[in-house]
Formats: sequence, structure tokens, C-alpha cells
Amino acid sequence: MLPGDAAAQAPSTLTQHERKSGAGWLACAAPQEVDAFLGGLSDNALAALPWLFEFWALPHQLPPEGDWKSWVIMGGRGAGKTRAGSEWVRRMVEGTTATALGAARRVALIGETMDQAREVMIFGESGILACSPPDRRPVWEATRHRLVWANGATASVYSAHEPEALRGPQFDAAWVDELAKWKKAEDTWDMLQFALRLGSHPQQVITTTPRNVAVLKRILGNASTVTTHAPTDANRAYLAESFLAEVETRYGGTRLGRQELDGALLDDVEGALWTQAMLEGCRVARPQKLSRIVVAVDPAVTGGKASDECGIIVAGVVAEGDPSQWRAYVLQDATVRGGPTDWARAAIAAVDRHRAERLVAEVNQGGDLVESVIRQVDPLVPFRGLRAGRGKGLRAEPVAALYEQGRIKHVAGGRFGALEDQMCQMTVRGFEGQGSPDRVDALVWAIHELMIEPAQGWRRPQVRML
Repeated sequence: MLPGDAAAQAPSTLTQHERKSGAGWLACAAPQEVDAFLGGLSDNALAALPWLFEFWALPHQLPPEGDWKSWVIMGGRGAGKTRAGSEWVRRMVEGTTATALGAARRVALIGETMDQAREVMIFGESGILACSPPDRRPVWEATRHRLVWANGATASVYSAHEPEALRGPQFDAAWVDELAKWKKAEDTWDMLQFALRLGSHPQQVITTTPRNVAVLKRILGNASTVTTHAPTDANRAYLAESFLAEVETRYGGTRLGRQELDGALLDDVEGALWTQAMLEGCRVARPQKLSRIVVAVDPAVTGGKASDECGIIVAGVVAEGDPSQWRAYVLQDATVRGGPTDWARAAIAAVDRHRAERLVAEVNQGGDLVESVIRQVDPLVPFRGLRAGRGKGLRAEPVAALYEQGRIKHVAGGRFGALEDQMCQMTVRGFEGQGSPDRVDALVWAIHELMIEPAQGWRRPQVRML
């Protein structure tokens, strides 16, 4: 019995989607349903079931329907991207029997280096050899850097460091792994497109953790491209709990975590005042003993679900001696979306939670109304209204300079991913992201209150000469 015959014996009550997510159905089924399903399979079907990927696959690992040219599988680390790529190659080259022809006969396998392609895509735990059943397993020809199937199909391995190696060969399918970190991504991708010219409809799969690189964004913008996506957590059943706990504690809620764990494609803007590398270098486990703590608010102009967020940032400072030695710590992003009463309550709760010395808020647009809303919630909260005299970008520039000097830190556990996204889209020209940079505005106000304004009034002690 062929591997596909196992699916044919699945319970007739399963929908098409459930057949494609068989492992999920099996995990949730009652014991008697599991016994009935497995008991209804022949010995051959039971033997084939472990190799029937459509039964075990997660939704993001299955090819989308439609007449696509490129399928981009974006996901966090360990999300099952490699397994999806390996299984797609199997799907393309295998026929109904071991010697029958499949849809593709010449496949390109491209990794960042030859060693990485071989160790991950071919011999890895989720590589092609590990995913292939014994009667369909291809032979590795080391001297020719290729796999050969019994039906004559071949898959040749290439390094992204040598794009010219793709000048000459031709293919009807390709699997590209971790394209977003290739140093010669543009050249290698272009050479592959010229080589992908066999068959009636050549296709390619790209498995990658996303990075903000031009070639990936160009591929995603093509009308012939389809995408699937999943975070690391989607594949947690196959990952060590200690690994998940460690990376979530270390990177959860950070910009790097959103890229490497959530598999999110993050935009970096040319000329941004902050970069991801800068922010990754500013994390600390805990602050020093703080001299002052403030809660800064950038009030939302309107209320309700359609309103902008109200940026609420809690920060503290160690202000001892010369201001050039002061250090600030961002403690929490308490930003909320809602009406005036909602954000006022959230801001005052942050004051109480952190025992802040003062609540500061921009009053350019709301004027006295901002303080009035706050006083309605807590008449006694120490409050100071702040008015902006310059644009957002110019106001943020000196704060970014303090980050460059290593004088502002983000305290671990603060969940600053959304804040850091906005920071990496703020330029001297202004904010170049979507919506309003409410979180960054609140951060800037907090640092101005804690470090910049006090330093302007500080005078170095005069030393009398004898």
C-alpha cells in the first residue's frame, strides 16, 4: 500500500482541512476514536503513516493552493521550516511508486554555504534523507554534491557564496534555505531565476527566518508569491521545554524576539535614530538603585477602538554627580488603547506600581483637558504638563544620542518589542512607520524629564585656585 492510501482510510467524518491536520485531530480525539482509526488501517497503511506528511504537518508547512511561482515559509527558530522544505522536495520528485516519475526531475538546493546546505537540508534531523521512507530514500553522491532518486530525479546542492555556479545548470524546482541571511542574496537569487526554466511550471520554496533585506521584500512583493507563517511556539511539541522557556525569558517581547521567535518581518528605516543592534546592546537584567522614577504619557487624541494608542512609559534614573555619568533605565511600556479615562487610570496605576515621583504628559493638543482627566482619577497625583516646541524627530535626537553612548538601558522583562519597532522607524525627519509613534513620544518625554532638562540646569562646582 502506498503512503497516500493511509489518508484514504481516515474516518469519513473528517473534513478536508482535518485530513491535512491529522495529527491535530489525532491528539484531540478520544481514546476510542484513536483506537478505531488506527485499527481500521492495514499493516501497510500503519507502516506508511509516519511518512505521510500531510497527516502530521502543521498548517504553515503545507503548500498553499493556487498557481504560485514562489512559496515563502517564514517562521521563528524551530518552527518547522526545514521539515516543510524537505517534504516539499519529496512531494515534487516522488511518483506513485519508487521508480515512477514525479512532477520535478531536476531540483536546486541552495544554502548559505555548501556545508550548511549539506548538514541541514540533506543530512539534518529534518533534512531530506531523514524525511524519506526507506523505499523512496535517495542516494547521496558526495563527489557530485547531489541526491539521486530511483526514478532518476536529482537534487543538486549549491552555496549562496558562489552565485556563478548557477550559471549553466537548469531546474524545474528549487528549495532555498535561510535566504535572508545570505551575504550574496541578490546575485544568487537572480542567477537562480535564470536557471529555473524547465517544465511547464517551475516552482521554488524559500524557508527563512525573516530579516529586513531587499531581496526578501522584493520576493514578497511579487504577485506570484504566496506565504505561510508560524512562530516558534507553533512547533513546541517538537522542541525542548527548557529551550522555549529560556528564549522566551531572554527575548520575549523584544524586537529581536519578534523576528527570531515570532518570525515577523520588521522594517528598518534608512536614517533611523535607533537600530536593532543598538537596542540589543542596551538590555540589562535589573536597574541600579534609582534616584527618580517618572511615568510619561503621550495622550491619545481620540478615544475608542479606532483611536491611537496612548503611550505610557515608566523610566528611572541614577542621577549622581556629573550628569555625563547619569544612567537611565526603561522599566515598563504600559501603553494602552482606549478613552481618556482608560489611559488616565493606566498611567496612575503605573505611578502607584513603580512608586514614581511624578507623572508627566504632553499637553500640546489636549491642553488643560489632559490634567483635568488625570485629576478626575487621582486629584493628588504629582503631575507636570509638557509642551513640545520642536518636531518629534528633533525632540528624539538627543535621546537617541544617549542610547548611542550606552547611558540608557532596557530592563529585561519589560516587553519592549512594540516600542522598539517604533524606535527603529523614527528619523530626524519624523516617524516613518504606520500610525502615530505614541510609545516613542512617551519615552522621549520620560528621558527629557529625567536626564536632558535637569542636565541643562546643572552647574559644575567651581574649584577655587589657591
